[in-house]
Order: sequence, then C-alpha cells, then structure tokens
Amino acid sequence: MAQKGVQLDRETFSCSICLDLLKDPVATSCGHSYCMKCIKAHWDGEDQKRIYSCPQCRKTFTARPDLEKNTMLAALVEQLKKTGLQAAAADHCYAGPEDVACDSCSGRKLKAFKSCLFCLASFCEKHLQPHYESPTFKKHQLVEPSKNLQENICSRHDEVKKMFCRTDQQSICYLCSVDQHKGHDTVSAAAERTERQKKLEVSRLNIQQRIQDRRKDVKLLQQELKDIKVSADKTVEDSEEMFTQMIHLIQKRSSEVEQQIRSQQKTQESRVKELEEKLQQEIRDLERKEAELKQLSDTPDHSQFLHNYPSVSALSESTHSSSISIRPLRHFEDVTAAVKELRGKVEDVLKDTWTDISLTLTQPDVLLSEPEPEPEPKTRAGFMRYSRQITLDPNTANRKLLLSEGNRKVTFMGQQQSYPDHPDRFTGRPQVLSRESLTGRCYWEVEWREGGRGVFVSVSYKNISRAGSGDECRFGFNDKSWALDCSQNSYNFWYNKTRTPVSGPRSSRVGVYLDHRAGILSFYSVSETMTLLHRVQTTFTEPLHAGLFIGFCSSAELCEVK
Repeated sequence: MAQKGVQLDRETFSCSICLDLLKDPVATSCGHSYCMKCIKAHWDGEDQKRIYSCPQCRKTFTARPDLEKNTMLAALVEQLKKTGLQAAAADHCYAGPEDVACDSCSGRKLKAFKSCLFCLASFCEKHLQPHYESPTFKKHQLVEPSKNLQENICSRHDEVKKMFCRTDQQSICYLCSVDQHKGHDTVSAAAERTERQKKLEVSRLNIQQRIQDRRKDVKLLQQELKDIKVSADKTVEDSEEMFTQMIHLIQKRSSEVEQQIRSQQKTQESRVKELEEKLQQEIRDLERKEAELKQLSDTPDHSQFLHNYPSVSALSESTHSSSISIRPLRHFEDVTAAVKELRGKVEDVLKDTWTDISLTLTQPDVLLSEPEPEPEPKTRAGFMRYSRQITLDPNTANRKLLLSEGNRKVTFMGQQQSYPDHPDRFTGRPQVLSRESLTGRCYWEVEWREGGRGVFVSVSYKNISRAGSGDECRFGFNDKSWALDCSQNSYNFWYNKTRTPVSGPRSSRVGVYLDHRAGILSFYSVSETMTLLHRVQTTFTEPLHAGLFIGFCSSAELCEVK
C-alpha cells in the first residue's frame, strides 16, 4: 500500500508535458503546474498566434502570462525525490529468490547487474563501478548475472578452470594440467572456445542455409498445393464433361435403338394387320357363300334346286394356310441379347479403366523436396520388410497353364485349360501376370522347377500385348517387360530383345526386389544366403505386375514369404 501511495504522489507532482517530475515548478492562473522550461517552450510555439493556452484545460490568455517559481511545490518535489522515489527504486532493485544477488552488498542484497568470471562474484551497479573505473579490473570478463559461477572453480585445487582437456573433454585448472591430466592434449579455455566458436559459426551458417532451403521448399510446397488444387479442379471438370458426353452418347444410342424397335414394330404390326384384313374379308366371303348354300338347300322346288346348284356349290381355294403360328414375346429377343452383350462389354471396360484410374491416382506426379532414396537392403531380413503377397490373375493365364495353390502356383500342361475368353489373356505365349499392381518398394520370391524348358521371372507393364506369339507379347523381348531366364545350366537377363549373361550360384528360388520410385529392379539367388544376380537402374513410368513365363513341363510358385 505504501508503494501505491508513492506512485500516486509521483503522478501528482509530474509535468503533463514532459511526464517527468516537476523541475522549477510554476503554476498558471487556471491552477495547473508545469516545469518552467516546458510551459515556456509550449508558449514559444504559440507566439505567432498571440493567443496562449493551458495544455490541460485549454484556457486561453490574450497576453503571455508572467511565470514565477512555486517554491513550496519545488520543496515538496525535492522531498519526494529524497524519500519516496528512492525507497521505491531501492525496493524494486532488491534481489528476490529467483534473482542473482550482489555478493558485495551487506544486509538486504540488491540484484546483480553483472557477474565477473575472474572474481567469480556477482555485483550490483554500485559495487560494479570499480570494474569500469579501475585499471586493475579492466581485463576482467563480465557476463550476465549467473548463479553457476562456482562451477568454474576446481574442486580439487580451488583454482579457476582456465584450461580445457581435449583428451577427457572437460574444463580443468592449471594445476590439473600438470597433475592428473599430465600428458593429455590441453589448451587454454579461451583457445578451445575460439576453436569451437569457429565450428559453431559453421554450424550456424549451415543451419541458416538449411532454414533458407526449407523456406524455399515450403514456398514450393505451397505453390504445389495451389497447382494440385487447380489440376484437381480442372481434372474433375474435364472428367465430368467427358462422363456427361458418354452418358449423352449412351442416351443417344438408347434413343436410336428405341426408334429402330418402334419402326420395326410398326412394320410388323402393318404386316399383321394386312393379313388380318385379308382373313376378315375371306371370312365375310365364306359367310356369304354359306348363306347362299343354305338358301339353296332350303329351296323346295327340285327343278329350281338343280338349276341353281352348279353356280352356287363351287368354292374358291383359300389364299392362306389353314393355321398361323405365333412366337409369343420373342419378336425382339435378338435386340435384347445384343444390348445385354454391349452392357457386359461396357461393364468390363469401366471396371478395367477404373482400376487404371485408381492406380494412376495413387501415384503422385510430382513430389517436392523428395528425400534421398533408402539404400537397398543387405540381408534377407531387411528385404522381408517390403515383402508382398502376390497372386496370379486367371484372366491373363495362357490356356496351357494350370493355376493352383490359391492362384500362387502355375504349371505348364499338355492339354488346353477351359478358361473363358478374356481380352487380358495371353493367347500365344505360356505366360501369366499378377493380379496386384506393384509400386513403391516390394519384394517377393519365386520357387521354380524346370522340366523341358526354363522359367522366366519377370515384371511387366499392364499394357503389354496379349494376342499372338510375337515379341511384343514375350517377356523380356520388348520395352514393356524385364525378365530373368532361369534354367539348370545358366541365368540370362532379357530386356527389349537384348540378352545379358548372368553369373551366380544356382538356386531353385529367386528373390525379386523392386523400388519403383528409384527405378531399381534386382534379382537375387536365394539359398542360405542371398546373392545378387542382376540389377536394373531405369525409370518406371507405370505400375508394374509380376509375370511368369513357364517353359514346357516346368512350374513356378509365388512363395509365401515369412
């Protein structure tokens, strides 16, 4: 409460112009007090107007007032300076529990202003003055107030730690350097500081450069976010337009089919009605004839009956068959079958296309600030981290291949298998592709058995040709597939018709490692150890599928890697 009263007195005796305690206080006739210098300067600025005003109440004076020093007010201000303000200042500067206290103060200690690393003591402003004024203290090193100065004292020798042992990486005193640290690599603490300061500056520069680089990356990412949104919005707009066009096309075809059906309906109905009219006419003729015959039959006169009989009894032959066969509700079954077949084809196309679209959407076109690719694993356990369970797609299997073991094993058979027709099926080459598409980092193993010919362990783009026996369909003989030819006698790697002989230990198990983003494809011989057979470094532009070419009487199985 006392401190609050002092603060109130300070505000009361302060000049409203300079906001400081009154100096040579004077009072205007309106009762407001100012420093003489402040109010004179204020009125000097109003001399040209020849109207003078009070800065607080704005009362005006036509003549510049004469000013006299208020001696009583000046005495009160001086008393306030000596008592209240000094007490408040002193109270504010006393050290609290969390502050570093001056080591030279007696009684209640003031806050330390600086700490001296040479004196190993902390000083308030008053007791710090000798460090500024006396030449004896000029070389002392002053730092911000610290409570940990005693950590600079050697507990063994009670000396300041001015040395640094590089061997033990610790601060020591001079006596330590010739005692337990004798023979060690020791330097002055200042020299070690200088050396580490240089490294620190290098680190700071590196960090600053990294900060700049990351800020650039952030800007690129922010721009990429904008580009992604623009691209997505444009793609959605284009897709909606194309789907709308396809819907309109289907609706148009539906309308055309309906028109053709209605036209055919009218044609058939016209023919039926024409035939019906002829039959109705024939019925009318027969009914008339029947009436004439009845009239003749009822004639009582024998001579008249015999006279009229020749002209009435003769019947003309009917122009129509005696019976008409009707096909109930089967007039347009061919159209229904054709539309149903079309629907199936559209569904297949949409299904396959949707799979391709989904795979495309899972692969970002651009990745800013892409990290360095992880190194290829060195051990089988390392490869297992990326193992994939892969199954074979029956719709791609050549009819000479038999799938078994949950579509993981494939065997060459002499007889044709009863697979249905499918556009994805290999028709000429004994090959099969995986159902799963492969991106990112993947690893799988193939156990193979040679019969008359070997096995090709392959990867391929989905759009590899399927029909016929040309090189465009054969794994390793085009630019859409890569294949390792495995046989009991040798390994060969094939790509785009180019053969590369491969050396390495023979094994019935081959490991395949794919890093799609890095463009790495590696084949390993797997036994007790893993031996690299061949590595490809390229750029993959689409998702890949695992593939197998099965020679005569051979087989291969995608292993369950555990």
